[in-house]
Amino acid sequence: MKILMLGWELPPHNSGGLGIACLNMARALSKEGVEIDFIIPYTATHPQASFMNVLSATSLDPIYRYGGGAYESLKIFEKNIPTTDRKNLLSIRDVQKEYCNFVKKYLLTNSPDIIHAHDWLTYEAGILAKKEFGLPLIAHVHATEFDRSGMNSGNPLIHEIEYEGLMLADKVIAVSESTKRIIHEKYKIPLSKIDVVYNSLDEEYNTDKYNFNHDTYKYIESLKKSGHTIVSTVGRFTIQKGLQYLMRAAAMAISKNPKLIFIFAGDGEERNALISLAAELGIAKNVIFTGFIRGHKLRDIYSISDIFVMSSISEPFGLTALEAAHHQDALILTKQSGVSEILWSAFTYDFWDEQKLADEILAIASHPSLKATLQKNIRNEYRKISWSQVAKKCLKIYNKNIKLKRN
Repeated sequence: MKILMLGWELPPHNSGGLGIACLNMARALSKEGVEIDFIIPYTATHPQASFMNVLSATSLDPIYRYGGGAYESLKIFEKNIPTTDRKNLLSIRDVQKEYCNFVKKYLLTNSPDIIHAHDWLTYEAGILAKKEFGLPLIAHVHATEFDRSGMNSGNPLIHEIEYEGLMLADKVIAVSESTKRIIHEKYKIPLSKIDVVYNSLDEEYNTDKYNFNHDTYKYIESLKKSGHTIVSTVGRFTIQKGLQYLMRAAAMAISKNPKLIFIFAGDGEERNALISLAAELGIAKNVIFTGFIRGHKLRDIYSISDIFVMSSISEPFGLTALEAAHHQDALILTKQSGVSEILWSAFTYDFWDEQKLADEILAIASHPSLKATLQKNIRNEYRKISWSQVAKKCLKIYNKNIKLKRN
């Protein structure tokens, strides 16, 4: 079986979990004997993806396909690409059009069995493949525009693209039951057309020879030795992640327990607002901003943390929670996160309930036995899902839809 997979990023040129999920899914499918051509919208090397054929739709540097445009929906028309080098590729929309042109040229000389398109950024290319070449289309939803906009209105153009992609797809894959409900309720896609396939932990977390670097966060280590509890969160600083709710909950918790340190690891459009909010709440000395980090430095954050909080207003899945679980953090997740559907030993709360979040942080920080129990149980749960299982579910979906198309 040959799959044409359409995606917008792959590690090490990823800005979030989408690229990681695509890489691990493709790797697991490859181990099942699937041949994969994966098209990306930029040109770069991907040493971790040697098991598949990675094709570049443009000669753009990776920074320009995600540098503030692809994941901030208000900026999809923003001219963020230097005109001196790319006269016809000025915005994300321009790159998407060139991506579609590349897919069309590819299909004139190649004959995959099925198209697997990831998120709205590639749905137009998937629709083209279905309409002009008669190929079955799988639309994979890692996040909707409703999620990215914090369940607000979002960008109407993106809604239109998502709606068309989901309507025309032969099958829709959602990363959680909560995402499936959003797709059904907001876009009126029949529930029977949507299959839930949960993500799993990045394979490298189990195979990489990681050792905590005691030189990276010496200050935080010294705070831990003096009795401080470390609470961390990781992700893009956008409205979707609910970080201002977390900051206010942090202030409530610190007022009761001054030995709480909050680490905000990441970057994004809300960075300055969050720094200002910490100052306004009088907790700046208890809050650390690391900026964007990846690799071992990110793993060091998980390792040094006692509690990991995912405060998202709407999180279709949430791979960072699995990463934190692997490093034995106690987890607090919003009920609006997909990963909370499979991690039953995590504390949960509604994203707007700042008082409950503060109370849960205080409870874990004040009771070492509770923290130890949560850390132990959560690690047993996240191991139950594997990318091999994900690949097998995808193969069943592929085979069924290929057979229906041929008949």
